[in-house]
Amino acid sequence: MDYIKQIRQDFPILKTQVKGHQLAYLDNAATTQKPRVVIDALDKYYATINANVHRGVHFLSENATEAYEQARYKVQKFINAASPQEIVFTRGTTEAVNLVASSFCQQFLNAGDEIIITRAEHHSNIVPWQLACERHGATLKVLPLTDSYELDLTKLDQLFSSKTKMLAVSHVSNALGTINPIKEIISKARANNVPVLIDGAQAGAHVDIDVQALDCDFYTLSSHKMFGPMGIGALYAKKSWLEQMPPYQGGGEMILQVTFDKVTYNQIPHKFEAGTPSVADSIAWGAAIDYLQALDHEKIAQHEAGLLEYAEQQLSKVDGITFYGQAQNKVPIISFLLSDIHPHDIGTIVNDYGVAIRTGHHCNMPLMDYIGISGTARASFAMYNTQEDVDQLCQALAEVKRVFHGSR
Repeated sequence: MDYIKQIRQDFPILKTQVKGHQLAYLDNAATTQKPRVVIDALDKYYATINANVHRGVHFLSENATEAYEQARYKVQKFINAASPQEIVFTRGTTEAVNLVASSFCQQFLNAGDEIIITRAEHHSNIVPWQLACERHGATLKVLPLTDSYELDLTKLDQLFSSKTKMLAVSHVSNALGTINPIKEIISKARANNVPVLIDGAQAGAHVDIDVQALDCDFYTLSSHKMFGPMGIGALYAKKSWLEQMPPYQGGGEMILQVTFDKVTYNQIPHKFEAGTPSVADSIAWGAAIDYLQALDHEKIAQHEAGLLEYAEQQLSKVDGITFYGQAQNKVPIISFLLSDIHPHDIGTIVNDYGVAIRTGHHCNMPLMDYIGISGTARASFAMYNTQEDVDQLCQALAEVKRVFHGSR
């Protein structure tokens, strides 16, 4: 059996029928589907070891704690962090960025200081920094884009100053698929003694991540973008930063001792994990990582590159289509508009033919404003997608043209 067909067998939802058509799921940048091993891991946890972690001496609690911390270890190894202590479990990338924007900035950001982001960021890597700047009287500076909607690194050096306290940038654009040159960006920041946060939400499913080789200070991940459950993610942070940063939230688990006069905080990473964690989701994320690690990464990379090329070739034959974001280095995400047809209309009609795409601004309003559009239709591919999915999308778009323009 073809390798990709074998992978597809692992994902039960791909057998779904939509209005009499086979599902062509092309909304992977929003969330990926889950293999059976992840679904089974969730079921197994609740059926066999459901208990709160770190707080019990009984059999279930000890087993749950061991499995939970093993998941942390798997995340550490997946991104090659130096220690499990550098992995803080969060609800996802959004909470991870908010944690840093709150805790780091509380300790290190002062009135008159500056934070650098880029015009291509997801709202989750914009708004937390805006809030931090408002709280502390700091200034948000924005790295512009080139005419091809890529980061204009020629302008980066002049944004740095002695007041710059953080640079935050996405590894991969969720709207355009562009893989940003973060190694070069981090190097420039290092030369200016500026810490760097990388929004890695879109990278986990497509790009090999080595935080030590990158030498970033912070890196964020979302499980559901890489075939794991929703509601769980992680913040990687260098140990030296976590030890200096104050807690993000207060409550159980993040303390060692509490009196009415004094609080002694727990060791890292637990200092940043207040309350009952999402134990089942963490363990199931570990199962997703195991699943990914067992795959042939070279075959997957070749398949995704070939699928992107095929999709661009086939979609370019659709009369009236315009592509946005055609960087040489990108993951299989295609943003487009079709003639004068609103993206929401495109998405609604292709759904009638079993095709799931995303439409709108993709939480990238500043980017869309720069391009001069309100949004796009976005087809985002994963390792289990096929050329047949692309063909189904093209056929559905022909129906869109027929509905609005009376032609194919």
